Amino acid sequence: MRDWILHVDLDQFIAAVEILRHPELRGKPVVVGGSGDPTQPRTVAATATYEAREHGIHSGMPLRTALKRCPEAIFLPSDPPAYEAASAHVMAVLREFPVRVEIWGWDEAFLGATTDDPETLAATIRQTVRERTQLSCSIGIGDNKHQAKLASGLAKPAGIYRLTSDNWAEIMNDRPTDALWGIGAKISKKLAALGLHTVAELAAADPTHLARHFGPTNGPWYRYLALGKGEAEIVTTPWIARGHSRETTFQHDLTDETDIAHHVADLANQVAHDAREAGRDITRVSVKVRFTPFLTRTRQSKLPAPTTDPATIQQAALTILTRFDLTRPVRLLGVAVDYTLPRADQPTLDTVE
Repeated sequence: MRDWILHVDLDQFIAAVEILRHPELRGKPVVVGGSGDPTQPRTVAATATYEAREHGIHSGMPLRTALKRCPEAIFLPSDPPAYEAASAHVMAVLREFPVRVEIWGWDEAFLGATTDDPETLAATIRQTVRERTQLSCSIGIGDNKHQAKLASGLAKPAGIYRLTSDNWAEIMNDRPTDALWGIGAKISKKLAALGLHTVAELAAADPTHLARHFGPTNGPWYRYLALGKGEAEIVTTPWIARGHSRETTFQHDLTDETDIAHHVADLANQVAHDAREAGRDITRVSVKVRFTPFLTRTRQSKLPAPTTDPATIQQAALTILTRFDLTRPVRLLGVAVDYTLPRADQPTLDTVE
């Protein structure tokens, strides 16, 4: 008996929920996002079925591009409440097992388990989730979260895969550095410029050399990931949001300052309502403006005293808005707020959107 980390990742989750509601679409290329109208500008795909992915469609892709790549695709509007309900059902099933559950989003969770046969446990979990929710999941097994997360990706779809310190080098050494969880294309490109193209090369790099190029924290951390290291603690305490935000991307650029101010006031009213619903006081207000084509600026201000009064939040947001040069067309507006700090015994999470 020993401790293991399992990563449960629901396969094509949002699309799978829609297929359950529209079984006639099973086996067809389906794209979910926005209002479901691919002709509308500035709307992107939330997810796509595997059939749609075969045409090169992926999450974050503009729906117009998805339509060009697969004209026969079926487009559906996003329905967050339905996905939240389906996710809650899955997480409730996971909690019935003798494991510790740390939820990471609608479609994934880390499990801490003590067992001498993690594959059998994973198979039982996968089968039970399927029977109880009709949703498919892939499960990665590792010594830590990093390994388990990568393993679930290698298990897709609907599989089980073990990636531990024992087989890390065999499986990962020849892969590019952006195969690691936490290293994206931008960092991978910078690593390649230093002659570090593979996981093995990064693992063998001098930490001091990495620190000079990426900073004393990030540099050695990248090598730490390449060695297959990672956090193994499962946190079951519910996260407490440190703030909240609302934003809107406009189908047509805004140029009228009165119209821009109206939208900022409306967003400020929404976040004030969110704070009241959460029972939290607001201490700081931020306004984000994205100009055409993609220049983003953010300004913020601390409030004199914590509050959830909509008029106070609106006035603060509008005052911040005067600090922007609004001579360029605006494509996105956002208002974010920071909450009063929770008690010391409560964990916090960065501002969520």
